[in-house]
Amino acid sequence: MSLIAGVDSSTQATKVEVRDADTGALVARGRAPHPSTSSPRSEQDPESWWAALEVARDEAGHRSEVAAISVAAQQHGMVVVDADDRVIRAAKLWNDTESAPDSDWLLGQLDGGRKDWADACGSVPLASFTITKLSWLHRSEPDAWSRVDKVMLPHDWLAWRLTGEFATDRGDASGTGYWSPITDDYRYDLLRLIDAEKDWQRALPPVQVPNNAHGTGDNMAAALGIGLRPGDVAISLGTSGTVFAVSDVPTCDATGLVAGFADATGHFLPLVCTLNAMKVTDAIGRLLGVDHETFDALALASVPGAGGVTLLPYMDGERTPNLPNSTGVLSGLRSDVSREQIARAAVEGVICGLLEGLDALRAAGVECDDGRLFLVGGGKKSAAFRRGLADLSGREVTVPLDDELVAIGACVQAAARNSGETVRSVQDAWGLGGGEVIAPDISVDAEAVRTAYASVASGAAQKVPGS
Repeated sequence: MSLIAGVDSSTQATKVEVRDADTGALVARGRAPHPSTSSPRSEQDPESWWAALEVARDEAGHRSEVAAISVAAQQHGMVVVDADDRVIRAAKLWNDTESAPDSDWLLGQLDGGRKDWADACGSVPLASFTITKLSWLHRSEPDAWSRVDKVMLPHDWLAWRLTGEFATDRGDASGTGYWSPITDDYRYDLLRLIDAEKDWQRALPPVQVPNNAHGTGDNMAAALGIGLRPGDVAISLGTSGTVFAVSDVPTCDATGLVAGFADATGHFLPLVCTLNAMKVTDAIGRLLGVDHETFDALALASVPGAGGVTLLPYMDGERTPNLPNSTGVLSGLRSDVSREQIARAAVEGVICGLLEGLDALRAAGVECDDGRLFLVGGGKKSAAFRRGLADLSGREVTVPLDDELVAIGACVQAAARNSGETVRSVQDAWGLGGGEVIAPDISVDAEAVRTAYASVASGAAQKVPGS
């Protein structure tokens, strides 16, 4: 039996899975936590990722038997190292919003603003994108900037430590704001807006072709683990929320709502991300003094629409829409408000925000209505989120049986690279793409719930400084 391994290095933890390369059967897994972090300054020392990876690999075992390993990691993070290959400072992560002013500045550097950026690199560089973090570093820490020799993403750095190869893949590179899925190449001209003197060709890792890559971004790996096909759409509920689909053509959305990413196979992965997902229900559950199971029961005990209570979940600023200075809003409270209503409003608020992301994919021309709708991430375990998504989307929701889809996707990538087979062949051999199906309750007035949410969101956006 040939074994391969997949790594999921997320914001919260490193998870390692060892699987049978032929059947995909799970052999072993390990896990180790990362230091906690939150916006606006969200940073982690890359060495903490490496330490967690070592612990997780030891827990999983079978090191000497693993024929190939791939690393999937949180997107957008900025890892900078010096000429001696030492990390210069803590990595700024995807949910760090200190670079919001740099996003605004960069948008103003191209005559066409958002449209020119979307045409250049497939996406509008919001505060989450790596290019804004490089601008922040150049502006805020000139001494550190002067020492920068290499710029990497989290998966690049971990794979570099594992293999010694300085490289990246097209999927993760497409989330930087300086690599174009349209031309399959770096846009050095965009980086020269920050520093025209730096040797960017030396500083950036070569982009490997899909079959040779040693890793990718977490969303790209999740698509591999789900078995996502063109026409399908996935909604992921983790720390952040994402809505993404596989497409045969690149996407350029000048509104900035849809990030025009590439996937890990040669196709494209248009994606909408919200900063606030399960952290919202965690926070409300903490306020209510209940655990996850009790919170779920409370939410299901209330009626759709939560009796007129609406929660806008922009608790740590928001990326979609781009309101980095926003906060959460609880609207519609009356003297008879119940814990059940507040729990239900929290669940529906997160879902409504993600369904607005699905609307944005459609508006950008992405085909996402004829295939399957998958619910993945930690939130897929919640009966309230399963029921709420099916009812408010009006569609059947497929919930994959496996939990660690990012790690599985990394395993798929490792197996394909090791065997020379296509990713699609590995996915088919492993039986990916199925799961439990949740049918919608057609009696639910989803339009009324979503309209109430949109009204609160519109009013709140007008009050946010800088909006």
